[in-house]
Amino acid sequence: MIGVAIGFIAGLFGVGGGFLIVPALTFAGLPLSIAIGTSLACITVGSMSSAAMHVRGGRVLYRVALMTAAFSIPMAIAGSYLSTVIDEGVIRVLFVFLLLYLAYTFARPNNEGSGDGDGVSEVKYRHVPFIGAFSGLASGLLGVSGGIINVPLFHELAGIPVKYAVGTSSLALFFTSLTAAYAHYTLGQVDITTAAMIVPGLMAGSFVGAHLVSRIPAGGLKRAFAGLLVLTAVKMLV
Repeated sequence: MIGVAIGFIAGLFGVGGGFLIVPALTFAGLPLSIAIGTSLACITVGSMSSAAMHVRGGRVLYRVALMTAAFSIPMAIAGSYLSTVIDEGVIRVLFVFLLLYLAYTFARPNNEGSGDGDGVSEVKYRHVPFIGAFSGLASGLLGVSGGIINVPLFHELAGIPVKYAVGTSSLALFFTSLTAAYAHYTLGQVDITTAAMIVPGLMAGSFVGAHLVSRIPAGGLKRAFAGLLVLTAVKMLV
């Protein structure tokens, strides 16, 4: 049931769900390094499931997804190394302020962004490399899902409607998490048995969550995502 619930959130919002999986696995007794590696393996499969559903719904911008992955993957690796030399407490506080600001921009009533219709008028591709690099760096430094950064910045900076931002983030996350999961697997930091127990529910939940995106008004989806950003910010301070 945990996998289904986390998968539903991941599919609905285009995030990886690692901020929920890792605490659950550590609570179950796994060492943190194993929990992170196992979480990434689960996220890879879950994001593949939700991305497939978003692709079927025509809500994926392939150029944006590939550009994001191209910049997020190397920056995630760099962030992992930087996390050993930079005070995590300072980074965490700054990141919390960023999440709260993004939540505000998503939830404010006069936020028109790129428009919340069903089509994409114009994508500001010049901002996509920055979004990919920043989400990758945050992921490597703090171990959070890049999707929690991708979705609001896709919408606010790149001018992508929120439903397309969610779908595109799901595909970009697949490539990023696959690379990171393989790296952890080579280090012996993936518990295959635990992952196999979580993945079926995660896939089912991701499929359902991604399917519901097309049925939820864009405004409601944005407010719900803003709530998710606030919850993530609070969790990072605890």
